[in-house]
Amino acid sequence: MICSVVRAMIKNKWIAFSFRLLALFFAAFGLARQLGIFRNTVDFDMFKWYTIQSNLLAVIMFAMLDVRTVIGFRDDLQTPKGVAWFARLRMVCSANLLLTLVVFWSLLAPDVPKFYLLSFDNLSIHVVTPLLCLADYILFYEAGRIKYRDVYFTCIFPLLYSIFVIALGFLGYDYGNRVVITRWITAESVEMYTVPRRAPYFFLDYDEVGFMVLVYAFIITAFLIIIGYVFYHVDRRLVKKDGGGF
Repeated sequence: MICSVVRAMIKNKWIAFSFRLLALFFAAFGLARQLGIFRNTVDFDMFKWYTIQSNLLAVIMFAMLDVRTVIGFRDDLQTPKGVAWFARLRMVCSANLLLTLVVFWSLLAPDVPKFYLLSFDNLSIHVVTPLLCLADYILFYEAGRIKYRDVYFTCIFPLLYSIFVIALGFLGYDYGNRVVITRWITAESVEMYTVPRRAPYFFLDYDEVGFMVLVYAFIITAFLIIIGYVFYHVDRRLVKKDGGGF
């Protein structure tokens, strides 16, 4: 009985539209705060970070889904046209936002000041928006519209991002400086110097981690493909005659 009620609720187009509209406003607000829009000092340099680009992808996705849901109202359709394309977009966006969440908390968070970890600015883009994308995918699924080959689409955006930022680094773009310690004098005193960082993240910086870049790339790629396979196999299990989406 409870399952039937929940299923009826998530099939309701008004609930889908309301959820996506709130998700759009929240994702856009969190992104705007990061870019400095509310401080009247927009920092376009922030777009060099994967987190910012992936959150922008989430904003675009929720905006498109809201428009699509409104089209469903207008045409009195349960599932508007273009469902396969939108299903792939939702899968790719959810996978890439989950990558943002996992990479930040597993690789980057240990070096981030503790006061920032629990701040709204951090939690909005590294936790809440990724979970909103996942929740939308789960709650308003479009069963039967994901193909096996779509699993590998999850890797396209991170691959293009990596090529772009690494190329910028080799062309002379400065992603800040990193400290190189040459000698420990005492426990509190060291000899050191700084060098420009040629990648936005240490795991993309060959100068810092060497061939470990390939290991990190393999792990991230494997993570995305596994997530894609999970989405695909869950989709297969949810295929029903009345399967649809909004």
